[in-house]
Amino acid sequence: MNNELNYIDLFSGAGGMSLGFDQAGFNNVFSIDIEPRFCETYKFNFPHHNLIQKDISKLSNEEIKSLTENKIIDVVIGGPPCQGFSMAGNIGRKFIDDSRNQLFREFARVVEIVQPKYFVMENVARLFTHNKGETKKEIIDLFKKMNYNVDCKVVNTANFGIPQIRNRVLFIGNRISNNIVFPTKTVDKPISIKEAIDKLPKLKSGEKSKIPNHISMKHSEQMLEKMKYVSDGGNRNEIPELIRPKSGDVRKYIRYKSTEPAVCVTGDMRKIFHYSQNRALTVRELATLQTFPLDFIFKGSTISQQQQVGNSVPPILAKEIALTIKKMMKNDEQIS
Repeated sequence: MNNELNYIDLFSGAGGMSLGFDQAGFNNVFSIDIEPRFCETYKFNFPHHNLIQKDISKLSNEEIKSLTENKIIDVVIGGPPCQGFSMAGNIGRKFIDDSRNQLFREFARVVEIVQPKYFVMENVARLFTHNKGETKKEIIDLFKKMNYNVDCKVVNTANFGIPQIRNRVLFIGNRISNNIVFPTKTVDKPISIKEAIDKLPKLKSGEKSKIPNHISMKHSEQMLEKMKYVSDGGNRNEIPELIRPKSGDVRKYIRYKSTEPAVCVTGDMRKIFHYSQNRALTVRELATLQTFPLDFIFKGSTISQQQQVGNSVPPILAKEIALTIKKMMKNDEQIS
């Protein structure tokens, strides 16, 4: 196997995928993202990486070739945002032709230019079943035309020691052989939210701590009054009827269940309260559920930080993917 294993991270966000691949011993050639606050976080945590803050569609073929400097690229990774999931009005329209999925086409363009040995595309689980499986087939067929063997699988992060139920689809492509391997379960028992975050300092509504990003948002007195009736894992039905909200977001006025992994972390988790403390989770707690280490610092506003955390691939999953790519490489080298 080569001493230096090179990767490119497209739509890198705050850097969850980059962190996992770094931890597995891969070398970053370049990363690209368009969001200024996400890039601020990435630059802070990866000062030696070559981050391009730019719209990927404005990155020319010549620039891509220049950035790779004739290096052998072992793997291109990334999770292009795919918006074209509306079933209504989607009859007869191909996923790839939908303008909302331009960023997916950009991922494919970079793969075609760079010709990495492997690629990994991560996305929402519903891509697997969307349009009765036709979307999945379209994606696989597109990469097959580029001479890649491709397979896809839905993985649940809770199977990898990540204290969160997060289902994601992985498309893995191999240009060297038809050998495709996916990460396999690493834990017998899922890690609960309490096991993951209970060691962090307790906070009241609006309180700060010395730990980076561990700052509680300030809730209204009305919200706090209602939430004090909701037990560990409970919901609005425990609030006295006289003050119980009758309508609104069903994800509001509920608490995490301490003995289970957390629900999927998204860009806005302000409506779900801590299992035992009367407040929403802090950015640091959410980042811990995503398996970011304590020394990984998120920049920008609290809302932006939550979006960065929610949009990330958990670093532990990314590392497992990277180690899987290494296994494939070793196997392919033995074959050749």
